Amino acid sequence: MAVTEENKPASADTKPENSEVAAKVAEGEDAANGAELGAADGGGQGGEIVFQLTVNLPYAPKSIQIMVSSQEAIHDVRQSIIELPGTFQYSCFHLEHKGQRINDFIQISEIDGLTADPELTLVQDPYTEKEARLHVVRIREIIGAAGDRTDTLHGITAGTSLYDSVHAAVQTSIADGTDCTGVAGYDFMSPGSLSTLIPDAPEIPPKTIKSLSVSPWNPPPYHLRQKGHLLYLTLTTNEGEQHSITSHISGFYVNKSSNSKFDPSPRPAPKAHSAHSLLTLISDLSNSFQTSFNSLLESTNSKEPLSTFQITNASPSNPWAVPSASSPFLAHQSDITRTQESFLISGIENTDTLRDWNEEFQSTRELPKDNVHDRVFRERLTSKLFADYNDTAARGAVLVARGEVPPLNPTEGKDAQIFVYNNVFFSFGADGVGTFASEGGDEAARVATGKDVMGVRTVNQLDIDGLFTPGTVVIDYLGKRIVAQSIVPGIFKQRDPGENQIDYGAVDGKDVVADNEAFIPAFQQLSKALKVKKHAVWDKDGKRHELEGSVETKGLLGTDGRKYVLDLYRITPLDISWMEEFGTAIANSGSSEPASESAYPHRMTVLRPELVEAYWKVKLRDWVNTQLEQKRQTKKDDGGNALEDKPSEGNAESEGQSNGADDGSVEKSVSTKTSKTAEENDRIDVSDFDLRLNPDAFSGQTPQTEAEKEELEKDEDDVRLACKFLKDTVLPELISDLKEGDVGYPMDGQSFSRLLHKRGINIRYLGKVAQLADGKRFDSVRNLTIQEMVARAFKHIANKYLRYLPIPLTASCITHLLNCLLGTGLNSNPKAKIDADLIALYPEADLAFEKVNPTTLKEEIEQQILCRYQYTVESSWPSSIKHLQLLREVAIKLGFQLEIKDYIFSSQQQVSDQSAPGANGATPKENGVNGHTTSSKKKKKARDASPIATATPSQPHTFCPDDILNVVPVIKEASPRSSLAEEALEAGRISIMQGQKTLGQELLLESLSLHEQIYGIIHPEVARFYNTLSMLYYQLDEKDAAIDLARKAVIVSERTLGTDNAETLLSYLNLGLFCHGNGESKLALGYITHALQLWKVIYGNNHPDSITTLNNAAVMLQYLKDYHQSRLWFEASLNICEEVYGKGSINCATLLFQLAQALALDRESKGAVNRMRESYNIFLAELGADDKNTKEAESWLEQLTQNAVSIARHTKDVQARDVRAGIRVSPRVTLGQTYPQPQVGQTAEAASGRGTANMKGFDSRTIDELVRFIEGADTKTTPKKRPTRENPKRRGGAKSASM
Repeated sequence: MAVTEENKPASADTKPENSEVAAKVAEGEDAANGAELGAADGGGQGGEIVFQLTVNLPYAPKSIQIMVSSQEAIHDVRQSIIELPGTFQYSCFHLEHKGQRINDFIQISEIDGLTADPELTLVQDPYTEKEARLHVVRIREIIGAAGDRTDTLHGITAGTSLYDSVHAAVQTSIADGTDCTGVAGYDFMSPGSLSTLIPDAPEIPPKTIKSLSVSPWNPPPYHLRQKGHLLYLTLTTNEGEQHSITSHISGFYVNKSSNSKFDPSPRPAPKAHSAHSLLTLISDLSNSFQTSFNSLLESTNSKEPLSTFQITNASPSNPWAVPSASSPFLAHQSDITRTQESFLISGIENTDTLRDWNEEFQSTRELPKDNVHDRVFRERLTSKLFADYNDTAARGAVLVARGEVPPLNPTEGKDAQIFVYNNVFFSFGADGVGTFASEGGDEAARVATGKDVMGVRTVNQLDIDGLFTPGTVVIDYLGKRIVAQSIVPGIFKQRDPGENQIDYGAVDGKDVVADNEAFIPAFQQLSKALKVKKHAVWDKDGKRHELEGSVETKGLLGTDGRKYVLDLYRITPLDISWMEEFGTAIANSGSSEPASESAYPHRMTVLRPELVEAYWKVKLRDWVNTQLEQKRQTKKDDGGNALEDKPSEGNAESEGQSNGADDGSVEKSVSTKTSKTAEENDRIDVSDFDLRLNPDAFSGQTPQTEAEKEELEKDEDDVRLACKFLKDTVLPELISDLKEGDVGYPMDGQSFSRLLHKRGINIRYLGKVAQLADGKRFDSVRNLTIQEMVARAFKHIANKYLRYLPIPLTASCITHLLNCLLGTGLNSNPKAKIDADLIALYPEADLAFEKVNPTTLKEEIEQQILCRYQYTVESSWPSSIKHLQLLREVAIKLGFQLEIKDYIFSSQQQVSDQSAPGANGATPKENGVNGHTTSSKKKKKARDASPIATATPSQPHTFCPDDILNVVPVIKEASPRSSLAEEALEAGRISIMQGQKTLGQELLLESLSLHEQIYGIIHPEVARFYNTLSMLYYQLDEKDAAIDLARKAVIVSERTLGTDNAETLLSYLNLGLFCHGNGESKLALGYITHALQLWKVIYGNNHPDSITTLNNAAVMLQYLKDYHQSRLWFEASLNICEEVYGKGSINCATLLFQLAQALALDRESKGAVNRMRESYNIFLAELGADDKNTKEAESWLEQLTQNAVSIARHTKDVQARDVRAGIRVSPRVTLGQTYPQPQVGQTAEAASGRGTANMKGFDSRTIDELVRFIEGADTKTTPKKRPTRENPKRRGGAKSASM
């Protein structure tokens, strides 16, 4: 059965670099950086060596070479071989060295007798049934025969990327010489279009075979199993021939069976065909297969590899707006094997996929971490394990929510029911048994589950030896919150009489407290890291117990002997300031008065860990200052030399404000900073500083003695000070930073929440932020805050109606609520439309949502905002909301996937859009980019089978049930970040800051390798790292590497965070910036216009940060000598700046200065003089006559005015377009500068990598140079460059006119 050309299916003309790509991907490294990583010879991982390994093959090409690391495992080499195009067919084999079989799980360095230029030999193994099944699955994937799948977890077009479409459209336009940038005639004020989110229609890949499926004769009978028969398959080739194939332990061969006759023996010659690999067998049987397979490989290779790589260690993004059901993206194909995949993957008994999750989690945590290699292996396995568990847990939760899994306790109420599926324990995030009755019932239980996930993630990140956590995931799906946990051994065990179910912490509420001493060492480490104080609690008998953590945090000794920590929802103290100011929904004990309507709905108002960390740093700064002052005073008293300066003020200030610092780094940094200015013997020992908070303060503890009462009161005072720090320092600082324009503005609810959380601010303070954001300058922040509060209030209301509603009725409920929220401009009294036949099937269904109307929904939203955020919105808020942006926020929060089309939100919009079919608006084109590319294709016909769209034409609705194509679960998980990869990144940054460029770049490459090995290529953390690294490389003038990394950041961000995520948008902006810096300004403008279209969908028009973007685009247009368009984009930037910061602000003065130059280039001499005069007047009023910016503007103004007559002589010539097209500028004249877009909450200095002394300056040309250019003078002389001048504020200034 041997085959001479075993490598036959591999493409003969496959490019060599594609092999390198596959090899690098398999090794967990990025192919684009393979050269650099190889050149570094593995520097940084302690003795690691990167070298070339030769693998001898049984068939042509007989050998291959791959780059490997000495610390790489053999199974990684196996994976490299499997992924290479030339060796696709190999899957069941082992490797040998000098005739000795090598264990797949040892390192390459552990192979005996390994010499220079090592060689290994690939030896094919006999198949097992499992190997054969997985081989069939893999071959179907490789040859493109797998077809589409309807995934129960991942939504429509999950993990898609728009980059290929955007890039191809721009490149095509560049090649055609048309307007590739989309800037000509760009409408800055047009509303966002959802067509921006649609990629180009997918190309139909070449079809290699008609079908490959499991035969009806499968499985083999007993007597044939004994002879090595594993599976029976049916293959239909493109020629229409059907072949029955036997999967044997030795390989695959064509048998004599037919549809009506069973004979699995091999066919005789000349029709005998056999091979070890199914891929080779298909190639032998079909004459057209090789050609079509080569075409398929070429088609795949023509795409960006990152956009097609399988996502293994992360959840793909589920877009909220998706193509219609009739689009090519959702084409549903006939594929019999789709129904057989569960068998092929899991086997008949489905035992292959059942895993003991808890044992895997804990045994992984117990792996050694003594050296770098151990840590890499451990963190890599941890990342993969969490990804697998999160996927399994989410799939199980969806089935539980849909009623597909039977409960273990069916006699209990719905909320109290528990489930086990795939070895995962499921329960509802509701107070089914009254545990949280005194804390707020279901509201408190729901919040506690979310806080618990955050606490588990924190403990996982701390990685404390001897302390274990169960795998924990929270899934929100159709109104239900479901908690998925790995099953802790012993948690269901019935204890003996007198034994507590819990070994440490509260038992049965707080009546009994357990304090097993075995838990103290591990809990001590946890409490130290969390800044938690060891404190006393009392049980119902008044007995005192000393606990290291909150009484709510429980310790359980599992039957496996491990110490587990559970219920981590109270790892920080209660926010007593909030509770006292706004009360709770639960009446205080001892009071018969009911809670007010505006009372907060629960008592789970805890401080965020980021806030506790920031407060600790500020107190540390104050303590260090006090210690230094005491030392100074001591030296003065002793006659010694007192310290001249006060270094700790500035240093500690930065410590206190740097909330993003890693845990444990503060002590080192403070010690380092003080040692810079103090003598060695004056160094402050920060280990003497101790500030910890009592998490059980204000939680109803009853001290028994006066001393205990005093101690508790002191603890409560400390907590009050932390709460005061939040209200009086953190919140005002946030508002101040946003006012000054010193940080990137949030764009949507997600980026706003991240910004608040990073600073330790809870979401419940949204109302407070809205109150503090007063004045015209804060319009964008205040509007975004109100939008976020409305979206979150709607989420709670929708969850209430969806929670117990049968699945088939949910689309009607969702669309009716959306119509009441967003469609009142089209129909002021929308009616819910439900199929009467469905209602008859569910006579007990609660259809309360039918009674909702716009008025009641508005009142309910206002009530939710009042009690949850303690903010009273203006009654006119429905008329001021941004419909598309609010729809997006609601859809993302609830997991809705809506059809992409032009939704009609008002009757005026309907009248203006005469082409809209029916009531729901015109369907946007399926191809084109950003709405700029026209299409010759006809508009799609109105959607089929939409009874609501056609039933009542006189009463149109914005949304109908057919618009809700899918609902996906929203997942909160607890996977930790890689500390090793972050350490390498930080070390690289520090080295570069210290001027050690070579070492810094090596460390950055090491961090890149670690990120990709540990997380996999497609992961949100890798996307963020690509973005960070690209900016670092751009600052190091490594522009090609910066562009490559920025491109990867865009694609990975699109696939894991979302095509319209704020981070994706910023990645596009930076990619455009780097392309411009590399001389590809047309390509850069294509990326920027796409980002601006995304901005319109995410935020709307006139976002404050778009001032920088429009300014950058205008500078790029100047480089392209499109001076008229450049001037228009400068004007658009100025308009937004005037709206946001006011016409008298320094920002506007800076932009007026640039606009005056742009007008001069556009030969608008009169306008240039007027704009320069305006700029000068603002600088004079704000900064004074002596400021260099004022003097610069004055000098320009005088020269432009003096030359106005000369300029005017040329103006009439410039009126004609052909003259403008002939303008030439010396390449030595600097036209302007572009600047990186800061991340949300990031300072401009951090984004640009420069200090304020090097911030954006004015044009570096002299006045004479620009005037000579305008007058048509010779520009061939080399002008002397002038240093760029400092701009007092990049975006917003302290001295700007107050609004």
